Amino acid sequence: MLATPPDFDVLIVGAGISGIGMAAHMEMKAPGHTYAIAERRENLGGTWDLFRYPGIRSDSDMHTLGFDFEPWRHEKSIADAPAILDYLNRIVDERGIREHIRYGHKVVSADFREDEARWHVEMELEDGSTTRLTANFLYLGSGYYDYDEPYDPGFQLGAFEGQVLHPQFWPEDLDYSGKKVVVIGSGATAVTIVPSMAEKAAHVTMLQRTPTWMAARPAKDGLANAIRKVLPENLAYRITRFKNILMQDLVFKTARKNPEKVKKNLVKGITKVLGPDYDKEAFTPPYNPWEERLCLVPDGDMFEAIKSGTASIVTGHIDSFEAGGIRLKSGELVEADIIITATGLKMAIAGKIAVSVNGEPVDFSKRYYYKGCMFSNLPNLAVVFGYLNASWTLRADINSDYVCRVLNDMRAKGADIAVPVLTPAQEADLEEDDIFDFSSGYIQRSKHIQPKNAVAYPWRLNQEYVVDRKRMANDPVDDGVLSFRKAGGNARTADEQLEAAE
Repeated sequence: MLATPPDFDVLIVGAGISGIGMAAHMEMKAPGHTYAIAERRENLGGTWDLFRYPGIRSDSDMHTLGFDFEPWRHEKSIADAPAILDYLNRIVDERGIREHIRYGHKVVSADFREDEARWHVEMELEDGSTTRLTANFLYLGSGYYDYDEPYDPGFQLGAFEGQVLHPQFWPEDLDYSGKKVVVIGSGATAVTIVPSMAEKAAHVTMLQRTPTWMAARPAKDGLANAIRKVLPENLAYRITRFKNILMQDLVFKTARKNPEKVKKNLVKGITKVLGPDYDKEAFTPPYNPWEERLCLVPDGDMFEAIKSGTASIVTGHIDSFEAGGIRLKSGELVEADIIITATGLKMAIAGKIAVSVNGEPVDFSKRYYYKGCMFSNLPNLAVVFGYLNASWTLRADINSDYVCRVLNDMRAKGADIAVPVLTPAQEADLEEDDIFDFSSGYIQRSKHIQPKNAVAYPWRLNQEYVVDRKRMANDPVDDGVLSFRKAGGNARTADEQLEAAE
């Protein structure tokens, strides 16, 4: 044991889905370990509290975006932000997690000192002052995008005389009744905002440079609601979750192997709502389905808004912004009183925290993922980066479970440090793989800051949940790669390290 223990065994950064999930897993599976959650905002929920735009909802079904340990009880499977926040608040209250959350604590730097086997973490408080604490292990549930700054496409908006806003910073008092609204973008955010605002606005136009593949589906899961009436809640949830996981996997793999089949099904769904004479060019992207994330349209609300005439889609390239709207290169003027720039997020690694080891800055782009959870030669740190082709929480669950196993193994071995060891010779033999083979703008813009991925497991962020779950749960923690040692131990194998430190 170290002479002076750290303030906490584990510091969890972020009280969103990832952070709350880790805390819940620790309560169940590593209850002898102390922890705290540092949350920069004044509320929990992460994305679901930050974004306040009209209609904000999940873009995955809640039977997979929900946790594996807590059934989703709401009638709607595609849920709005208030319902998701209710779910998270119930979990933190019922499981005794809320008392561990430190609101208004923004983590700005974290330095791991190997001689002490602990992270020295500096946090900024709302009044501008700073505070520090130490933790043996750091778990980053800080998400994947920049909370302070959205992606800026460089629009020159000065000539426009109306109101301009970004969905990431939505004003509480926005009155758009009777206004002409233009939403720039065609991703999940735009597809959510358009039908919601169309209920009050004079007209809402979705201005897209490139169409997006959209899939209409019911907001309610009929099977889930039916079996929940006759089966125990937990069993009904497990069945629905299993069914949806398999369906996600099937659709993604079919899209990659037989994209034309998936295209036909998507077109069939749109045609069912809009009729055979709809503008096919507005809904036919130049790429195959699942080369970018598929946009869910619950209950076909986007298509219904277009059909009713309260919303429309315009495809074109922006030439300039004028007093009354947006001039396209085609010469067309799209009139607007309000412009919403739903142009995407700006990705951030490790929550923009200045991470270092023994004072040396860590460049994540030079580290390999280890089991989609830790990083090569980086001790006592884990992270959550969700699936691109499935629900975020699926990864959060398996990573949390795995880290609990690591913590328990460390304690059983009397080890203070766990680090995935990758020697220079081993790294030279690795073949790199581009697992981010998605054409989405936010992915392509951030590739230079992303950690590395190898073709071979375990040095990768895999994109197959079913495979990952089995490996993470069944493969031994002490796999010959993850090395355990006490503070000050220098040997490479766990046994040698512990002997050297004793």
